[in-house]
Amino acid sequence: MGASLSPDAGAIGGASAAFAGGAPALTGPGVFAAATAALRDGLAAVRPEVTVRETAAPSRVAPHAFALAASLTGDEDDTASGRFVLLYDEAGHAAWEGSARLVCYARATVEPEVAADPMLPEVAWSWLVEAFAAHGVGVRALGGTVTTTTSRRFGVLAPDGDSFDVEVRCSWSPAWAETASPGRPPADESHPPGWTAAGTSAHLHAFADLLAAMAGLPPRLAGVVPLPGRRF
Repeated sequence: MGASLSPDAGAIGGASAAFAGGAPALTGPGVFAAATAALRDGLAAVRPEVTVRETAAPSRVAPHAFALAASLTGDEDDTASGRFVLLYDEAGHAAWEGSARLVCYARATVEPEVAADPMLPEVAWSWLVEAFAAHGVGVRALGGTVTTTTSRRFGVLAPDGDSFDVEVRCSWSPAWAETASPGRPPADESHPPGWTAAGTSAHLHAFADLLAAMAGLPPRLAGVVPLPGRRF
């Protein structure tokens, strides 16, 4: 089934009205509409070193999808880039442990000595986990990979020099995905707090902090140690 790249105005209007009082009252595609609106609103608060824009979403992965593309502000050399995708399927998926899934891809060019560090994959993954914790993001079924690549150039490309990249590919289910129901039990250890716009946009801000840390930008949040300084 094709994905809805932009929820219709009626759905967004219904989402806004349903959450006006701060209480979760949405089910089905209305949750996706509200989450999409929250992510769009959250773009204005993304750290200024990272530029995030809406882009085409995958059309065959889930009935509803919303995608964002990210890069470093003012970076003409494509030193770092990424994608952040929200998938929603009301029927749910066992692997997702729910009806919503967030998919993240982040890539950054690194120095040769950094790429050669055998601990780089563990460090890069720790940036993601620490960004979640710093923004209070609740996740389920988190999984992913960290890859380091070396590209050696030959012939007419040799003058450009070799390149070294680190990539993080991961996905997780947001804790709020199953809480936006008017009949859900009160929040406790087994039932997390319900959907909020801030809780949704927190996932976006964690993604932006991951990309910034991979690119070697100064940390915005305490406890996150970035790679050596940027070269642009």
